Amino acid sequence: MIGRNTDTVRAVAWSEVCPWLCLVRIFRISITVRALFLGALAVLLTVSGWAVVGTIFSPTNSMTTPWLAPHDGCPWKAVTQAIPDRPDFSGIPGVPGHPERKTFVRQYSNPMQNVWTMLSQPAWHGLVDTNQPVRNVAYLLLCGLWSVAIWSFLGAAICRTAVVRLAVNERIGWGAALRFAGRKWPAYFAAPLFPLGGVLLAMIPIFLLGLLMSTSVGMLVGGIFWPLALIAGFLMTLLLLGLLFGWPLMWGTISTEGTDSFDALSRSYAYVFQRPLHYLFYLAIASLIGWLGWLLVRNFAAGIVWMSYWAAGWGCGGGTIFGVIDGREGLGVLTGVGAGMIRFWAGCVKLLAVGYLFSYFWTASTAIYLLLRHDVDATEMDEVFLDADAAESASDLPAVATSRVDEPTVENNIAETPSDETTTNQ
Repeated sequence: MIGRNTDTVRAVAWSEVCPWLCLVRIFRISITVRALFLGALAVLLTVSGWAVVGTIFSPTNSMTTPWLAPHDGCPWKAVTQAIPDRPDFSGIPGVPGHPERKTFVRQYSNPMQNVWTMLSQPAWHGLVDTNQPVRNVAYLLLCGLWSVAIWSFLGAAICRTAVVRLAVNERIGWGAALRFAGRKWPAYFAAPLFPLGGVLLAMIPIFLLGLLMSTSVGMLVGGIFWPLALIAGFLMTLLLLGLLFGWPLMWGTISTEGTDSFDALSRSYAYVFQRPLHYLFYLAIASLIGWLGWLLVRNFAAGIVWMSYWAAGWGCGGGTIFGVIDGREGLGVLTGVGAGMIRFWAGCVKLLAVGYLFSYFWTASTAIYLLLRHDVDATEMDEVFLDADAAESASDLPAVATSRVDEPTVENNIAETPSDETTTNQ
């Protein structure tokens, strides 16, 4: 008799077949209150620091730093104008919306691409433009160090929360995330600076050679030793290319492995150069999800603001409420103070929505690090460093009891062993 094979597929573990599906979860993680608050606070501190440094230095040529124009003046206003006072879908091609405004607004509509560009601006403007005065170079250097310092703490807290949720599906408290970021702050801060230090070291001999080339004899010497300059240029290009694509992965490395900046540097460079196509694929998926999520978050926040104005307008009149929205002058002292407070609270809602751009960026970078680690090192997605913090202790371990002779035993997991007498009789 020939029997039939009755084996059937009951379920498919899609998370194992397609690990990149974990990118779908990052939107839900990035819109939690903690992630939005940390992202909003960090971006407000970042642009405020840029404004303060700009006021102190007053760059002589403002055309060398056009990306700072939106942050010139009131940083709060520059950030909150990213959210309109009423919903619109002008971010979708072919759909009409409000006129474009030269603010933080439309420049940053995709978390992966534009946030990446914004946080990298000080370094790249300082490296690319060699005709800047020394004052501007110092200005850009301080802006870059300030950004790294802020995101090495608040961005690290977002990454730590995200990696625990993605890897083991556990929640950690505010204190646990901030304490981890505080302990590892030197590692986060130093990791992206090491490649820049290598670039400066490789640049020194070329700089000295350039000093000699100001004379005719020096030009001849420069021509003889120029192959060495090309070798140094190759090293600098390699370091900058790895830094350009790998610096977000450094935060994911330290948050996942709990290691130092050297491990973050080596892993990020190795993953970028060994799996470039995988990296680009993950970035494309994360960018698409992030853009759709930004349309939702942006218009949801604008809907909250507009519906509050709309409902109040029925009571105080349309002219009054539009005066509050536009910030008209001549409203009187008390009326002006009240209108300013209304705009402040509406700005808080807008600021939280802007925080999504940055919370999504760091959450997605952490998820991409887990995927690249799985591709290169064949490390399981759920392997993550959990420190001794009580808030990060695993909650699904079996209960441990104590016997009469004070020996730990695991309840309900070990079957009772038959006694010797019963075994003999059997």
